[in-house]
Amino acid sequence: MAHLQITLQVLPQDRAQAASVFHRYKQPFLQQVEGALSKSLLVRDEDVQVLHQFRSAQNARAYLGSALFNADVVTALKPLLQAPPEVRIYDER
Repeated sequence: MAHLQITLQVLPQDRAQAASVFHRYKQPFLQQVEGALSKSLLVRDEDVQVLHQFRSAQNARAYLGSALFNADVVTALKPLLQAPPEVRIYDER
């Protein structure tokens, strides 16, 4: 099992819009991405985090290279970001 953590620097007034992007692409992620198990949103005072769970780290890396992530999710979030996202993959062994 693997986890993909993406931390986004989004202004407080833009967080509802960022959350709407999360909700718009949650089902396509779960239905279309190979190895996808879950996707959660954490809206914190300092940032927004999206936590993904996959069957493997390879599935997580493949998602980061997918059209769903790059053409859809990144494009929708880009105007809201104050800094480049912080992306981490954790592999459970």
